[in-house]
Amino acid sequence: MGRGLGKLNGIKPVMAVLALCAIVQSAAIILQAVWLAQAISGLFAGESLQSQIGRLIGFLAALLLRQGMTFVQSKIAYRFAERTGENLRRQMMDKLFELGPRAAGRLGTGNLVTLTREGVSKYRTFLELFLPRLTTNVFTPLFVGIYVLTLDWISALLLGFVFPILIVFMILLGMAAQKQMDKQWATYRVLSNHFVDSLRGLETLKFLGRSRDHARSIERTSERYRIATIRSMRVAFLSSFALDFFTMLSVACVAVSLGLRLVNGTFMLEGALTILILAPEFFVPIRSLGADYHATMDGKEAGEQIQAIIDTPSPFAEDERPAEAEEAGNAAARGGSDRAGREASASSRISASSATGQASGSAEVFPEIELSGAAVRHEAEGQASLEPINLKLSGPLKVGIVGLSGAGKSTLVDVLGGFLPPSEGSASFRLAGERRPLAGRAWRERITYIPQQPYLFSGTLADNVAFYRPDASREEVLRAAEDAGLRGLLAKLPLGLDEPVGAGGRPLSGGQEQRVALARALLGQRQIMLLDEPTAHLDIETEYELKATMLKLFEDRLVILATHRLHWMADMDRIVVMDGGRVVEQGTHEELLARGGAYAALLAAEWEGTA
Repeated sequence: MGRGLGKLNGIKPVMAVLALCAIVQSAAIILQAVWLAQAISGLFAGESLQSQIGRLIGFLAALLLRQGMTFVQSKIAYRFAERTGENLRRQMMDKLFELGPRAAGRLGTGNLVTLTREGVSKYRTFLELFLPRLTTNVFTPLFVGIYVLTLDWISALLLGFVFPILIVFMILLGMAAQKQMDKQWATYRVLSNHFVDSLRGLETLKFLGRSRDHARSIERTSERYRIATIRSMRVAFLSSFALDFFTMLSVACVAVSLGLRLVNGTFMLEGALTILILAPEFFVPIRSLGADYHATMDGKEAGEQIQAIIDTPSPFAEDERPAEAEEAGNAAARGGSDRAGREASASSRISASSATGQASGSAEVFPEIELSGAAVRHEAEGQASLEPINLKLSGPLKVGIVGLSGAGKSTLVDVLGGFLPPSEGSASFRLAGERRPLAGRAWRERITYIPQQPYLFSGTLADNVAFYRPDASREEVLRAAEDAGLRGLLAKLPLGLDEPVGAGGRPLSGGQEQRVALARALLGQRQIMLLDEPTAHLDIETEYELKATMLKLFEDRLVILATHRLHWMADMDRIVVMDGGRVVEQGTHEELLARGGAYAALLAAEWEGTA
């Protein structure tokens, strides 16, 4: 992330302070060499030790000042790295929430976990070490070189001749190291994804007798990571050898040149000692930078990947326009075809007559969801995953979305949840006369999403239940867990609500995980629920056990349930039947049965499959 350092928040004042410290440090190095050389040459000339006390005290003071500047630089860099690391982690998490679960699935769960935990930590280390070295490399060689030039132009020429060679070698070796580091990081991401997937599917692999095969797969990935690491270390060692070789050669040439002139009597001892003390100091910053650079390249690579995620353009950028401007833009784009579009999609329209529902005897305002010509096309010339659809929904209402696999149910749920922006048309919600896009914090704070396999975070059962309401009281969490049917599980857990679950904790069955998700929804008390095949991986007995609890949860809410199990549909207020990304039918359970169309065919096929 070297090229992106200038974009970091607060980097300029930090670099200014580090530069000031580097200048003071360079002056201390020069004074340290001058006073030490004067003391040694004075003693060599026969002066008393007492006469050199002032110079020795000056040398010690310069040494302490140098070390003090190094300490100040490290503290400033450490604090900046900590603050920047936390900001990057927060920005990355905000961006991932903005991009939605599809982007998280594309990037890989293991990769994101690695970046969030280890990647940010490694990048902090990179900043902490790299920034002080960067400023020191700018000023120390410059000031030391200028001072040596005032003493002896030949020595300055020898030092100045080698310095650009070191820079070229660092660039060439850095490019080779970067190539190896890219391979190592890519292998590390694969290994992380293997590890996360193995934890999730360990019981299944063991049950199917495939655990040994998967272990061999992890072993092969680990071996590739080991080889990539060794190759990266080989390049780093070669870089260190090249730096040490050329710096020692340069210092040796300077020493030989000064020694010959001292023997000939054409150069004074004090100046020669000063140059010999300063010559290694001339190369110390670039040697330290080279060593720390290779030691922190994995942090640099992690920082670049984090920044790439943060810089990913939001898929909802167009939807964030003001409602009036967006509506005018859509009208202009549709032009004369607006009437034809409305007629073509009339069969796909669902509406609720009122945006106000009755909840527990009191009026509660529900947002009105509106899809206007919304379509999803992943490729410009490819087939649409979701054909243009016009849809209006408002609660309290229970809406079932059914269809064969690949019919577009999950795509429609992703659009309604704000996880996937429509390629065409618009997706918005209206509340109190104001229309906003189905994206961003305002929308996500109103919805509860329950996928096929709810994710349990590494923490206690109470933490997982209180995900939507972390400030909920202990009594509220317990009541929600019991109402979701977790009373029996709590009785079996030694620590009850404080039992660790998720990664590294007690594993739960699929039905228990779904009940945890229901408890979250109960405690969250959000108006809108989206469920994408929530019982697809459960056996039918467990599903029927959950059904009674879920139907109670659906009361006084706007519920959108996508499923291929049609026994739910008798309890739905509206049913949307999809086929090939299109809405082919809509209505109540009784209306669609009487029509004898696509829904009746699906129901007949399900009965035949169970007969």
